[in-house]
Amino acid sequence: MTTNGYARPDMIVSTEWVAQNLHDTDKFRLVESNEDVLVYSSGHIPNAVHIDWIADLNDPIRRDYIGKEEFEALMSRSGITNDTTVIFYGDKNNWWAAYALWVFQLFGHKNVRIMDGGRQKWIAEGRELTREVPQFGPTDYKAQPRADRTIRAFRDDVLQHIEQNKPLVDVRSPQEYRGELLHMPGSPQEGALRGGHIRGAVNVPWSKAVNEDGTFKSPEELRQIYEGEQGLNPQDDVIAYCRIGERSSHTWFVLTYLLGYQSVRNYDGSWTEWGNLVGVPIENPSRAEVEA
Repeated sequence: MTTNGYARPDMIVSTEWVAQNLHDTDKFRLVESNEDVLVYSSGHIPNAVHIDWIADLNDPIRRDYIGKEEFEALMSRSGITNDTTVIFYGDKNNWWAAYALWVFQLFGHKNVRIMDGGRQKWIAEGRELTREVPQFGPTDYKAQPRADRTIRAFRDDVLQHIEQNKPLVDVRSPQEYRGELLHMPGSPQEGALRGGHIRGAVNVPWSKAVNEDGTFKSPEELRQIYEGEQGLNPQDDVIAYCRIGERSSHTWFVLTYLLGYQSVRNYDGSWTEWGNLVGVPIENPSRAEVEA
């Protein structure tokens, strides 16, 4: 599919590869997942199904993901079997594609890939788009119980991480990290009562890992960003977080599959949870103080 110096080069495919294989729907399923859930209807890659990160992956009542039965139903109506190779792509340099891929892995679907460059690169190359929604027959998908204790971190895990002085990576914008904003620049400033970052976390914005065309940076460039500049190493036990876990899933993918880190977890509670908790350690440089 692709050859490069990444730890797991099989985890990404090129736009050219997708263009050559998009009609092989018996083996592969293209999945588009975007921040803007209306983008898919404006034009998507032929034979790509749409997975809405809100309606399809999140529980409608609890702040949590869907359960095993709901995931099996989603796979069935998307025409995905346990043996299907699922290739994700989307807007925003694939951060929502990485988020959907991460959720798929929570349920044990390991045969996944990301299309390098996402929608941005596909469109920039003038490749085919369609508004036709593909129809695939239902499948008898069997999911594993959700693996919440492997690639996912919870509040108590983060507190333990702080006590043990293990690395935390805050992948939000510098303004969010410093406590000047509660959400990305240009977005409604909502979701948390306090600004700042988790005590001891380093700031590596997720977007540093991608080039202008949306593709991932080279292994050498990525190692310089995470290891040369921040002192991480592949043996570290790392927790990444952002605001709701979507941007940090992109960093989780980079560290896990492109750089080969053995223990990376995504704290999907992220700042929306942490910034609303009572008594947790917060650093807020914009206020020149540390909140206990």
